[in-house]
Amino acid sequence: MTPEHPLPHAVTVVGIGADGWAGLTGPARDALRDAQVLIGAGRQLGLLPPECAGERVPWPSPLRPAVPGLLAAHADRRIAVLASGDPMFYGIGRALTEVLGADRLRVLPHPSSVSYACARVGWPLEDTEVVTLVGRPAARLAAALHDGRRLLVLSADATTPATVAALLRDHGFGPSRLRVLEQLGGEDEACAEGVAETWDHPAGDPLNVIAVECRTAPGALRLGAVPGLPDEAYAHDGQLTKRHVRAVTLGVLAPAPGELLWDIGGGSGSIAIEWMRAHPSCRAVTVERDPVRAARIEENAARLGVPGLRVVTGRAPGCLDELPVPDAVFIGGGLTAPGLLDTCLAALPPGGRLVANTVTLESEALLAAQHKLHGGELVRLAVSHAVPVGTFTGWRQAMPVTQWSVRKPSDTATPPARPSGDDR
Repeated sequence: MTPEHPLPHAVTVVGIGADGWAGLTGPARDALRDAQVLIGAGRQLGLLPPECAGERVPWPSPLRPAVPGLLAAHADRRIAVLASGDPMFYGIGRALTEVLGADRLRVLPHPSSVSYACARVGWPLEDTEVVTLVGRPAARLAAALHDGRRLLVLSADATTPATVAALLRDHGFGPSRLRVLEQLGGEDEACAEGVAETWDHPAGDPLNVIAVECRTAPGALRLGAVPGLPDEAYAHDGQLTKRHVRAVTLGVLAPAPGELLWDIGGGSGSIAIEWMRAHPSCRAVTVERDPVRAARIEENAARLGVPGLRVVTGRAPGCLDELPVPDAVFIGGGLTAPGLLDTCLAALPPGGRLVANTVTLESEALLAAQHKLHGGELVRLAVSHAVPVGTFTGWRQAMPVTQWSVRKPSDTATPPARPSGDDR
């Protein structure tokens, strides 16, 4: 990566914990003593002794946009940046790497709050999922909730534990055990414990991590980790890709980490939502012309743990011009709109996938023509449900769905690296 502001001196990033100066290694102390400029949060700068004589510069708010200018302002001086725990784990290290390039950084990590938390509660780190709510909506936690799962939640502030407890109750996880671990590694370390359904602890220290042992309440709707959530998981007005067809459709779309989906004719948003639930770094844009349905999609996305779903209210293909290049496109409505299929195919990069579903004869004829022109796979999906017939049981068939899927021919170019961050 080309640095935005090359510096003559490497920037040293020092991880520091609640134990402050006493918990730092010799090299970390030497770097802080040697620095001419010390940048960090006010709380972190206050942990340094007078022997660290460099100019102390607190981070402004908002932090991320200020990073390039602040580094450039001190480009001719030795800079040390303070970070909480491990700078490369949801820390300032990522932003500094993006601005300077990895070769201009020297990172001296401290044990992260996650390492401390696992040590305190006796959980193997490799078996524990971490969800950060720092600068992110609490709704994203919902995607990680599964019975028996152990989670560590990185809190935004002192109010986060109560917010997490309320979310657990609202999603049928009231019996879950919570432990709020404060000031980990410091002299004032403390732990508050309880269950979500009766959580009434007052707000404590803003520096905390929440250990959650997920337990479902009796009768709670079970949401699995693979596509094909129950139809009852969605608020809808009938415009919903039903469960069995949805599972097949997601299987054909084949989401992979970091990929972006266009969901055209969002309806209830189910395809885009389950695309994003496939991996924390999966992204999606859903296009829905009806404002009421668009608002409902946003509500469904938040409730199911993917509040980062982008909802565009408008008509395709006219509103597609400004969207980022997709890796896959799903068309669940509006197939007969002039130019829609051509626009979507043109937008895909080499190797991109398109999947279109329909239940009407007119759109089916269009998909048959596209299959003849471009190849791919044309299938018909038929699902029947057992229903009462008098005192007996018979089959009731849902409307068959015709599905066309195609992959755009690949070239020999190496695809660009995809972002690996957690964007839910």
